[in-house]
Amino acid sequence: MQDADKIFIGASGKPEYLTLKLANRHGLITGATGTGKTVSLQILAEGFSNAGVPVFCADVKGDLSGIAASGEKKDFLEKRAAQIGFTDDYIYEDFPTIFWDLFGEQGHPIRATVSEMGPLLLARLMDLNPTQEGVLNVAFELADDEGLLLLDLKDLQALLAHVSERAQELSRVYGNVSKASVGAIQRQLLVLDRQGGDAFFGEPALDIRDMMRTTRDGRGVVSVLAADKLMGAPRLYATFLLWLLSELFEELPEVGDPEKPRLVFFFDEAHLLFSEAPKALLEKVEQVVRLIRSKGVGVYFVTQNPLDVPDTVLAQLGNRVQHALRAYTPREQKAVRAAAETFRPNPDLDTERTIMELGVGEALVSVLEGKGVPSIVQRTLVRPPSSRLGPLTASERREIIAMSPVGHLYDETVDRDSAFEVLKRRAEEAARMEERQQAREEQETERRGAPRRTRSGFEIPDFGTSPAPAPSRSRTRSSRSRSDSVADAAVKSVVRSLGSALGRALARGVLGSIKRGF
Repeated sequence: MQDADKIFIGASGKPEYLTLKLANRHGLITGATGTGKTVSLQILAEGFSNAGVPVFCADVKGDLSGIAASGEKKDFLEKRAAQIGFTDDYIYEDFPTIFWDLFGEQGHPIRATVSEMGPLLLARLMDLNPTQEGVLNVAFELADDEGLLLLDLKDLQALLAHVSERAQELSRVYGNVSKASVGAIQRQLLVLDRQGGDAFFGEPALDIRDMMRTTRDGRGVVSVLAADKLMGAPRLYATFLLWLLSELFEELPEVGDPEKPRLVFFFDEAHLLFSEAPKALLEKVEQVVRLIRSKGVGVYFVTQNPLDVPDTVLAQLGNRVQHALRAYTPREQKAVRAAAETFRPNPDLDTERTIMELGVGEALVSVLEGKGVPSIVQRTLVRPPSSRLGPLTASERREIIAMSPVGHLYDETVDRDSAFEVLKRRAEEAARMEERQQAREEQETERRGAPRRTRSGFEIPDFGTSPAPAPSRSRTRSSRSRSDSVADAAVKSVVRSLGSALGRALARGVLGSIKRGF
């Protein structure tokens, strides 16, 4: 039943397999709540791991953590294995797992720097309008031009305050920068901070190679993101997964169509990615999904309703597992018809009616075969998982985290010298320069014999020095030049160096993340 170049999904009238060579053509797992989507995800992740393919998946309910523990013999699992002729090959085993958590509570912290995220995804994360997004782009351009590292939220907050102070001058160089727009972005940053963004942005930043590990015996490591708490900030969840997808797209080299994927990425609760997303972002997501397969990455969207995924993206998803859908409302009836119409018809099966009749653990399955042609849809009993069906205990999770090969890389936060510290030093230096300038002006005033005041308020002329000649126009202009504000001096310096600084601007990819190369 097991095959080196295929993953066994279950059985209809015959075994149903997912071909590894075509697994990077992406996929879709859909179905109503409680119909078995998580188990389908789990058995696919197990199959990829045994084939030596690393897996990333988000654990929205906590159930997927059980993949790290061996399954336990239960009657209903044994019965399902017998029903599909899987008894001889069915074994209980655990799978190599690394737990991750943006908040660092149920796994190793995942961090990204503000610069790596880029202005496009940050604007999406903060729900900025086009004008505010434009100002955010100006801020990033300024940071690139002046060599300011944007690592965490306090760096971005300091940069925005700096932009606000220089709004008039920057408008002449980069285009209109209004203080009102800067203020709106700063308010959204506060909201993001409260949602846990401060935990996500910082260093050490995630190296995606740590999510592409294999064990010494050749199995792929399963990276499980604890997302139960993260779902309380759905925009952060969706933007993070999109950033991770864009990192894979930008960093991995082209490999064409490998014998098996280099990584499989499961995007659970996929509707959060596309909900209320602007058209420009959807076009970029479509582009990434279409092109990332040539990097050897398979993307599998998991959601309740096929209508949650735009048609342009849906067209890229060749491998499909459709669990039961309910049709109590017109929209749900439309979803059932849409799901049925996306399958290659089976003359022996009423697909639309079958979708509503499927039991728990049953699915309509259609996978790519041959030259990438979808197979005829089949009503399939999904195989039982080999790992635990259900979550780990807290102590089991802690034990696995303690033995993790990446704990020493990510568990301790690093706070490097970055934009916040640089701008703080500039402000302090500006204050010192202003104090020194004021002291020089006071000394110059005294030297010229200006009257002094006694404690009683009487003015005492200085008879000991001859009156100083009136300063010439040129000297007056020179004095005024010296007393210019430090901010104006910094502005002039920026304008002078703009041409050379543009050469240092960071190269960014299709979704705004930094291009670094793998």
